[in-house]
Amino acid sequence: MSKEKLVVEVLGAHNLMPKDGEGSSSAFVEVEFEGQRQRTQVKYKDLNPVWNEKLVFHVNDVADLPYRTIEVNVFNEKKSNNSRNFLGKVRVSGTSIAREGQDDVVPQLHTLDKRSLFSHVRGRDIPVVNGGEVVAEVKLGNYRGITKRVGINNGEWDQVFAFSKDTIQSSVVEIFVKERDKDDYIGRVWFDLNEVPKRVPPDSQLAPQWYRMDDKRGERAKGGEVMVAIWFGTQADEAFSEAWHSKAASVHLDGLSSIQSKVYLSPKLWYLRVSVIEAQDVVLGEKGTSIMRYPELNVKVQVGNQVLKTRVAPAMANRSLSNPYWNEDLMFVVAEPFEDYVMLSVEDRVGPNREEVVGRVMLPVSIITRRLDSKEVASRWYNLDGSNPNDVKSVVRFASRIHIQATLDGGYHVLDEATMYSSDVRPTAKQLWKPHIGVLEMGILGASNLMPMKIKDGKGGSTDAYCVAKYAQKWVRTRTVVDSLAPKWNEQYTWEVFDPCTVITIGVFDNSRVDKNPAGGNGTGTRDSRIGKVRIRLSTLESDRVYTHAYPLLMLHPSGVKKMGELHLAVRFSCANMVNMLHMYTMPLLPKMHYVQPLSVHQLDSLRYQAMNVVTSRLSRAEPSLGREVVEYMLDHDSHMWSMRKSKANFFRLTNVIAWLVFINKVVEAMRNWTMPVYSSMFVVTFIIMVLMPELIVPSVLCGFAVTGLWRYRLRPRYPPHMDTRLSYAEGVHPDELDEEFDSFPTSRSAETVRIRYDRLRSVAGRIQTVVGDMATQGERFQALLSWRDPRASFLFVVICFLAAFGFYLVPIRWVVAIWGLWFLRPPRFRSKLPSSAVCFFKRLPTMADSML
Repeated sequence: MSKEKLVVEVLGAHNLMPKDGEGSSSAFVEVEFEGQRQRTQVKYKDLNPVWNEKLVFHVNDVADLPYRTIEVNVFNEKKSNNSRNFLGKVRVSGTSIAREGQDDVVPQLHTLDKRSLFSHVRGRDIPVVNGGEVVAEVKLGNYRGITKRVGINNGEWDQVFAFSKDTIQSSVVEIFVKERDKDDYIGRVWFDLNEVPKRVPPDSQLAPQWYRMDDKRGERAKGGEVMVAIWFGTQADEAFSEAWHSKAASVHLDGLSSIQSKVYLSPKLWYLRVSVIEAQDVVLGEKGTSIMRYPELNVKVQVGNQVLKTRVAPAMANRSLSNPYWNEDLMFVVAEPFEDYVMLSVEDRVGPNREEVVGRVMLPVSIITRRLDSKEVASRWYNLDGSNPNDVKSVVRFASRIHIQATLDGGYHVLDEATMYSSDVRPTAKQLWKPHIGVLEMGILGASNLMPMKIKDGKGGSTDAYCVAKYAQKWVRTRTVVDSLAPKWNEQYTWEVFDPCTVITIGVFDNSRVDKNPAGGNGTGTRDSRIGKVRIRLSTLESDRVYTHAYPLLMLHPSGVKKMGELHLAVRFSCANMVNMLHMYTMPLLPKMHYVQPLSVHQLDSLRYQAMNVVTSRLSRAEPSLGREVVEYMLDHDSHMWSMRKSKANFFRLTNVIAWLVFINKVVEAMRNWTMPVYSSMFVVTFIIMVLMPELIVPSVLCGFAVTGLWRYRLRPRYPPHMDTRLSYAEGVHPDELDEEFDSFPTSRSAETVRIRYDRLRSVAGRIQTVVGDMATQGERFQALLSWRDPRASFLFVVICFLAAFGFYLVPIRWVVAIWGLWFLRPPRFRSKLPSSAVCFFKRLPTMADSML
């Protein structure tokens, strides 16, 4: 781990904007770097504060420093409600960071960037009767946006309005300042669009200016003033993500947050291992009974809503009943920051479905030891609280103890996705991370031909679509394009790539929270509808090539598969060092702990479900929230559910895998039948050469693979693969099988429907049972060769083995193989249609099927 430190020295600021209503500000600086955040002291009532403070940050990788940025925000502290006002920000590139001791290290003066187009929208000298509330209205043609209400003494809106170029229907933009709930305006200012400047980042933002407004009678002297910044820009403007959009004019001001783009981070997940070893001096809680019984003691461990139990302690000759022994590991999933407790309860099963707690102990997760490898951590004894919380008179006579070992295992990767679609395989502990090998850039361009997802105000079908992309710990959500079946997002995102054999998932959803007055109160309780999903495996992308492609959005419904539209993406996977990239293909896919101390398949399935619940809970608390239905769809929550369609699809996938064996068998049979004598002769000659010169076999096979690979290079896929309905067996599936796939668990269908499906499953299972039985029969016949269940067959086999051993000793192996090959490839006229003696002998051997009921 790097010991380098980054020192940010905050000296002072000049000419800050007054924010406290008294012509001053109480400013402080907050600096953020790689998730670390520190702040200076507050300088009260000072527009030119001086701090002279040094803020120190840890640097994980000095080599990555030029690619990092330092974000410096200046705020005004409001004592009245313990909040703060934004004054400005500065982003400092890592390339400008100098090392300590260099002569050219001098203080730098940075201009504070504002947060929005109306960087500091403010009105003054506005003539309002009785000091009411005012709003500003921005009007361009038929589109208008309205700000929030503010008091006349605090006429600051700080709001952004963005009008799409294709919606401009006027040559002027007008700004009106109105009193609350009144139609007449107090003041008005307008701008000629021909005079509006253009700005494209990284150009500096335009400074807002004060403009004198005209009142209703056209008198400029009495209309007050408004501070405005206006320009033609692009989606790359810093303020665009916070802006009100003209295409979302029907969205209420309170619902704007639900349509804005957002970047989310998954919580940092850890595996918590609780090893319950033993207990000592356990006092049974059941009293007042003279019947002696054997205590059935187990330990219940609860972390949040996760509950696991050990087995009942077995009886041991060298231990008393009050000293049970379990030595069992229980695994849980916890997330930073650690707010949960581990509650261990020793329970005695006193009857059917009746357990009595005889002692408990609670441990904060935050105090548990973290480890990065499989080294043993010291176990500890904890006193058990045996008092009954419901019994005030209960008295603890003496302390029982429990012996446990609890660790937070940071050497594992906590799986929250389906393993075949994993987007990240790094361990939890950041100290074990290796440098990234590349960068994934994705442009979410737009969608076309989307299906209408709802009906709005009797105007026909519409869709309010947005995209969610998930890779590693970073989730991105595009803005919602309101009421469009062909939305254009044109948003670009980047991810660091640590392993090329990972998958990025992009989902498209219909936003159900954009209506002004949705049922249930502002959209709560509504679910965003799925439109479709695209997966792209990074290893299928060529390095540094831009893929611009339209991917079909397919959804499976109870009525069948349906194309919901197309998603247009631009993807580029670039790597700085191809050697490091190729080296990753020789490394284990999962971290070392998964192989040194592996978890069972059942544990991984259970832990993945718990991890998914933790991620869903955290992301649903963000603003705007990422709904549970969205997260579960992106993480393939229902991938483990039974489906006849998936079973058939997997069967056909298996048949395609072994199809090459069938093809080889057909080729060999064709050579044996001498249907094409020339080829059969060439095959026999090649066989003889390989037998006489066996050193050519392996090089020839490897060269064959290499030539085949080079030949198929020209047929390589030009685009990443997409959802395949034929491979998924979604085109010819029976409607009842689809209805079964969409059935809940447990089932909600009628008893007659369940009976029909059960009978169908029995017939399929019967065929599988027959195939498995035939495979077992062939294996048992091999075992019967030396089992002497059939003494005559075993005697013949032993005699043949002795004779064959003597023959192989006398005759060189290559001649034996050559003679056998020529005999095997002899023309059909020299062969009998009856099975060979060896096959007849093998099929006469006994099997265990004779002993089955």
